[in-house]
Amino acid sequence: MHRSARERVSLATEKMKTRYDTRATNHRFNEGDKVWLWNPTRHKGLCPKLQSPWNGLYTVLNRLNDFVDRIQEEMDSTAPRLSVKIIVDSERLARYFTVYQIAEACAV
Repeated sequence: MHRSARERVSLATEKMKTRYDTRATNHRFNEGDKVWLWNPTRHKGLCPKLQSPWNGLYTVLNRLNDFVDRIQEEMDSTAPRLSVKIIVDSERLARYFTVYQIAEACAV
């Protein structure tokens, strides 16, 4: 009885791992890559459905290890302010694509 329960648990575990691995992303960003930062803060008085959790544009300064990156916000020349460097988990980053890169991908 216990043996069959263990077998079922191990089969279920393998199945769950397989499903997770098919959707898991391995974020590898290099120095100088442009990225979005996921920051799901909600602003009062605004409809949450219309608020984007993605902030940016940020530049990856360097990788501290396989899971953590140091990023810096891209500065707008019209709004001078202090440049802040942030250390974040790679899972909170998404690659930034320019309009031209998207057009090239659609054309191919």
